[in-house]
Order: sequence, then C-alpha cells, then structure tokens
Amino acid sequence: FSAFQDFSTAKVMSSILDMIPADCHVIRDGQLIKSDAIEASTDSTEDNFLESKNIAFMGTHVVQGSCVGVVVLKGNDTLMGRINTLTTGRKPKTTIIQREISRFTRIIITMTISLILLITIAWVAWLQRDYPNFMSVAVLLVTLMGCVIAFIPEGVPICISLTLLMIARRMCENDILPKALSTVETLGCVNVICSDKTGTLTENKMNITNVAFLDHESTPEEVKSRIEKGNRGPNSLPQPDDDGPLLSIRQLQLATLLCNNAKFDNETKDRPVTERKVLGDATDSALLRFAAQVSDTTTLSACFERTFEIPFNSHVIKTLFGSNMMNASNTSPSEKDDMLVFVKGAPDVLLPHCTSFWSANNNKPQPLTHEWSTELSRIQQTWSRRGQRVLMLCKGRYNPYLAEHRLSTAGPSTSNAVQKELTLQGLQELCILGLVGIMDPPRPEIKETIRSCRHAGVRFFMVTGDYGLTAAAIAKQIGLFSSEREPHIYEHIVDPSFGVTKDSHTPEQSYDESLEHNEIGRPRFREGTSLVLTGADLSKMSPGEWDLVCAYEEIVFARTSPEQKLRIVTEFQQRDGVVAVTGDGVNDAPALKAADVGVAVVSGSDVAIEAADLILLGGFDSIPAAIRLGRLAFQNLQKVIGYLLPAGSWSEVWPVLINTFLGAPLSLSSFLMVIICCFTDTFPCTALVMEQEEFNLLSLPPRNSKKEHLITLKIYSQSYLFIGTMMTFFCNMFFFLYLKEYTGLGFQDLVFTFGNIPEEKLKPGITLGDFNGYYVNTGQCVCFITLVILQWGNILSVRNRRLSIFEADPFRKERRNLWLFLGILASFLIAVLVTETPGIQKVMLTNSVPIKYWLLPLPCAVFIIMADEIRKTLVRAFPKSIFARIAW
Repeated sequence: FSAFQDFSTAKVMSSILDMIPADCHVIRDGQLIKSDAIEASTDSTEDNFLESKNIAFMGTHVVQGSCVGVVVLKGNDTLMGRINTLTTGRKPKTTIIQREISRFTRIIITMTISLILLITIAWVAWLQRDYPNFMSVAVLLVTLMGCVIAFIPEGVPICISLTLLMIARRMCENDILPKALSTVETLGCVNVICSDKTGTLTENKMNITNVAFLDHESTPEEVKSRIEKGNRGPNSLPQPDDDGPLLSIRQLQLATLLCNNAKFDNETKDRPVTERKVLGDATDSALLRFAAQVSDTTTLSACFERTFEIPFNSHVIKTLFGSNMMNASNTSPSEKDDMLVFVKGAPDVLLPHCTSFWSANNNKPQPLTHEWSTELSRIQQTWSRRGQRVLMLCKGRYNPYLAEHRLSTAGPSTSNAVQKELTLQGLQELCILGLVGIMDPPRPEIKETIRSCRHAGVRFFMVTGDYGLTAAAIAKQIGLFSSEREPHIYEHIVDPSFGVTKDSHTPEQSYDESLEHNEIGRPRFREGTSLVLTGADLSKMSPGEWDLVCAYEEIVFARTSPEQKLRIVTEFQQRDGVVAVTGDGVNDAPALKAADVGVAVVSGSDVAIEAADLILLGGFDSIPAAIRLGRLAFQNLQKVIGYLLPAGSWSEVWPVLINTFLGAPLSLSSFLMVIICCFTDTFPCTALVMEQEEFNLLSLPPRNSKKEHLITLKIYSQSYLFIGTMMTFFCNMFFFLYLKEYTGLGFQDLVFTFGNIPEEKLKPGITLGDFNGYYVNTGQCVCFITLVILQWGNILSVRNRRLSIFEADPFRKERRNLWLFLGILASFLIAVLVTETPGIQKVMLTNSVPIKYWLLPLPCAVFIIMADEIRKTLVRAFPKSIFARIAW
C-alpha cells in the first residue's frame, strides 16, 4: 500500500514539475527577446562579493571579448552549493509516526521475546523432564513460532498504511498533496508554523495605494482625477505651464513608466488596466499599472529610447534614458544634449544622492533641507507601519560629452570605467519626484487560517526577508499580531526587566499562575505579547536568549537569510517544537527540508517543491484542514490498534499459554492466527479508517509527541485486559464446549493432560487419532469463527472512544460509516472460505463448523458492545473516577 501511494504521488509530482518550463522563448511585440549583456570587470566594484562585476557564476555566457578566469569557489562552497548543502546535507528525518511504530515494534518484540524465553525455560526445566512425550524439540520450535505469530499483530502494518492512505486521499480532496504517507500524521503534532510572507501569506499582487511629493500626499484615485481635470490629451508630456500638482503627477507618471522593465501582455492590452496581464516582477507591475491608470501611456514610452541601464542591485535600480522630444523642447542650449536619468529604489538608500525635491505646491524644485529629509522619513515610517513597501523615484541629468571629456583626461578607458562614470554622474544631485507606497494584499483566507491554527493550539510565525516595520504591519493586518501594542524587539530580550522568571516580571509580560508552563514545558506568556526580530538580531543571540524567544506566542522574523531560516527551525525543534514551514522560493528550501513538515506552494520553485513534504495545491486555508486530518489520522490509528490487539494479539497468545502450561490441546492454529491478523481483521479495519472525528479535533491542543504515544498503557489495558479478556474467555469456552459436545471431553478432562488424553472418556466410535486430528482441528475452527464474530462487536464499540453507540451510530449522517458492514461481510466471507473450501481444508487442516457455533458467538458480540457501553457511561458520568483515569 505504501509503495502504491508513493508511486501515485510521484506521478502527480511529475505532472506538477512538468508545468514548470525549463526553457522558453520570449516574444514581445512580435520580436524575439534576447538577453542583455552586462559589462564585466577585472576590478572589484562592490563590497558585496556576489554583486561585484569581477565575479562570474557557473553558466555565465561570455558574449564578447576574452579573458582568463580564476576559480575562487567550487562545489558546496558556492552560493548555490551552500543552499544545496543546507538542503541535502542533513540526515534523512524520521517522522513522528515512524518513531511511534518503532516504539510499538520494540514493545511487541520485548513481549514476544519474554514469552519465548519463559516457554523455553519452562520446557528445559520442567516439560522436557516431566512430560518428554508432550513437546519434542520440533514441537517446541512450532510452539515458539506460534508465540511470534500470536503476539505480533501482523495486520498492523497493512492497516496503518491503509489509514494513512485514506487520510492522504482526504488531504488531496482539500488541495494538499502529501509526498509520503509517513508525513500525514505529523501534521497533527505541529505546534509551530513558520511561514514565508510574499506569495505565501500575501498574494504577490502589488498595487500602489499611496503617492507623496513631500509637500503633498495623495492616492492614485486623486492623482487620476487631477490628470483628467487638466488633461491636454492622451500621452501628453509634462509642460512648464502645468500647475504644480499636475506637473508633479506627470513627472512621477513618466518615472514609473520609464524606470521599469515590465510590459503589458499584448493579448490583454485592450482590457481595463486592472485586468491586464503584466509580464514582469510584482514591483515593476505595480508601477506600470499606476502609470497606465493615471492616463493612457500607449505611445508615451515610444518617445524615449533607453540608452543605458544598471540592473537591480540590492535596493536600487538605476535606468538612463535619452529623449529627442524632451531635448527638442529644451530652451537652454547648454542642456541640448543632456540625457534624462530616472532612478527608483529604497528611500534610505537613495537619500544621500538627493539634493532637491519637486514641490507640488510651488511648481519647482526645492532644496532638500534637514526638515524635508525628516518629513520624507516620517512618510516612509508611516507607510511602512501600514504594511506598505516604500519606493522613491528621482530624476537627474547626464551629459555624455562631459563624461567623455573626464574619461579622456583620466587615461585609457575601460568598459568598467565607463560604467563607473555613468553611475557616478547619473546619481549626482538627484531631484526627488515622489514616493509611492506599494501594498501586497494578504490572501483573503489567511486571517481565518491563522485564527483556526491558534484555536488548535498552533503558534503561527512569519519568517521573511522584508523590513521589520513592513512585516510587523502586515502581521497586524492578518491577525498574526493580536495586540495593538508595539511588539517587543531584541532589546526587550536582553533587558533583565523583561525576563521570564517568576521573580522578575513586568505588567506587560508576566506569568499566568494557572498556566506556568504549557503542554511541552516552555514558559507561557500572556496572550498578545508579540516580538519582532531581524536577521542581525539572530546572529548575536545566545541559547538562553533563544529560550526566551521560543516562549513568545507571536513572532515576526524579518530580514532573514536561508541559513537563519534554517536556524529558526532547529532552535524550535530543540525546544520540543514540532515545526511546519511554508514557503515557495529557493531560499526556503533548507528550512523546508529541515522542518518536521515542509509545505511548499504549488506555484513556487521546483527546488522548494522538491524539498517539501506536502504541496499546497489550493488556498492557504487548507492548512487547518490538513492539521485536523493529521489529528484524525492519529485518532483513527489508535482505534485501528485498539481493534486489532484483542483478537490479533491477546486472544492468540492465550491458546499457546494454555497449551504449554496447562497441557490442554491448542485451541487456535498458527495458520488461523495469520488469517485473523492479515485478512478477517483487515477488511473491517479498512472501514474503520473511514471514521469521522468524534468531536472538533481543532479544539484540542497539539499532541505532545514525547508523552502522548500511539500505543499507551491505557490502550493495552483496554485491548488486553478488558476487551481481550472477554474474547479470550468466549473463544476458548466455545472450543472446549464443542469438544465436550462432540467427543465427550471437556476442559476439566483435558487440562493438565500434557498429551495423555483420557481415551476411555471419549464417546464411542471416536479414536484418539480422530480426537487429535479432526475434532481438535474443527474445534480450532470454532475458536476462529468465534473471534471473527466477536470482532464485529469490537469494531462497533471501538469506533467511539467516549460517545455511546446510540448517539453516534454508523447510520446517521454525522457519523455515518456504512463501510463497516461491508468490512464485516468481507470477514464473514473469508471465514466461510477458510473453513468450507475443500482445498484449504485438506492443506491447512481446517473443517466445516456446525451452524450452531456460527450463531452462539453473536450474543457474545452484543455483550462486548454493552460492556463497553457501560464503561463509557461511567466515564462520562464520573469524569474524575478511576474509570475515567484509566480510559483510553
């Protein structure tokens, strides 16, 4: 079953990866687009190693010139190599369900070996000496093998795979694709979710929501209205006689249009601006839509020719344009051959290069004084606190003749020298045209998703590369930060007055005496305490500080690198956290791989999809449903084991013990034990995995995987001492009752005989050979049929751990499960096949069972149901009684 699921999942994964093109040809405006070459250099141009022009990456194409390259990094030492090492260098993680199955296996093996040793010692010290004819060495080996078959419920692996398979299929129905069955149940234990922001918590559909000219703030709607009132016509350029705000708007529109690499898709260019498809990144797309919304730009960009561009470099993209139209309209001869420079980037990065700003109120440039710089910072801080990404657009002038003169006087020029000169002169004395605030709207379902996760006891954190203020603002918008108070920062961690000791606390951050520690032993903060940390903070944190950080309920990690994302995951895991990570990019891959559950978005990179355990095919609101299904998987697994153990383990052990220590005939053969474990129990068990939840599983806290195990002492007590004891009694009772009725020898006649059957007590016409052959074999089939039928009562009982069968029957809609009866029918047919088929009777020594012994176990099955109903009633009526404390 596991192999089949892995095969089908691999097929789906292959189809998903096929959607991602490895290579493509881009045709825009009927022309095949080619990659632009960039200048290289033999000198270092940037402090950042990765951005310096004298560094080339593997796969870089040299389109002109020649050089000798020196390899400085190779293999896992390179940037991609480091990410690869972080992703694949870790040991394969063992899932929680794998650890639980290993624990169950160790317990069963320990019990089996103990029983084998007990029987072996008894044979050596007692049976071989006192009853040499009862158990030869060959019979001893068969008996020991019977112990193995009896104690080990062979059907458990099949039924566990079936349970996980069915839950995995339900997850697929909820648009989540598990790549491996073993990951399905782990979701139920998740108590920490670390999610990327852009494209995961947000839609990655950026739009400009605010516009500012330092001395005048506005919105895109107001800007458009102003343009329409003073519009001279489509595609009109800024004119000196425009009024102040109008001229400012025109220049800002031109900057957003020209300092941009995005284009509208030709197939959708006739649609409204908001409905057009844009080819380009999300930021450029927002700027392009803004320019088109202000007024028609169909022919405006054609008036300009791009002559030089410096690509995006951390925070700034600088683009150089020449315009014949603008030059023709210049009245100053000295500026006849000047080129227009447009620059966009982060305000704090561009501000040192600016000397003036365009005043919308005065219709002319104004000096950028300290007061206006402060105003700019205020606008940036205000917008950032709203969750907006702030970009500043500037313009400048570039004189190529002046640059040529300066280069000629400096000596022989190189391509790198030309680029430096272009950058130096292009960034001198910039004039600020305005600022734009870009909002990436949160996914509509994310707020409810976070609320549902927290209701389920799962802490939800944001891990992003964005700025702290913007990330914190988004966190408030989506409900990740529940308090209106300012979040704590790193200084609150190192300040002793904000410690989390019982003797030192503040009104803001204190202990709850009733909840000093939560279910996994970490300190509990009051609800509403939030924290914002940056990557720089993480790099200097000590283990003790991590203990404090991991106690917060609401955290945003901002400006983080792939290594830091990985560290965040491991730090929480070291503190008993079961961590799920959601992401879509290459940088998320190490954290996705290290997490207990890695969840990738289907629209993400193939690297992220490969590293993840689950693929999110639809909305983000599928995550609470996946957590619920993970918990349902664990609940159903416990029911499956609670169903299998009474007949498949406990009731099979006692025939071996009675045979060995009481000397009575073996009441159940090894063959029939295997049939019970692998066939008659498996089909009803298949129906059991279809069970719905008894109550809202998301109302419970996450399971502590180190304390709440799949197999517990309570389940053993329920399966062995309660249900199993009743089954053992009934099946052996009918075995000896059959022998008494048909041979004249009952339990009191056969106990302690050790093979010395009192032949004189047999009914006339029955020989000792008949008794040890036909009648014992038939009695074993009676025992087998009894166990099969008793399991029908067990499955109707075990499907409800607390609820009565009268309020949660398998017929009504809420808990309907008609598959149970199909499973019961299948087990009945197998029992008939095993006992009535001549070929099986001859080879496996089975016989037909009298109809009487098909009917007698039915009231016993009802008795098991009613006995468990009484137990459940006592548990519900007396929740603090001994019955409730030992209830599974």
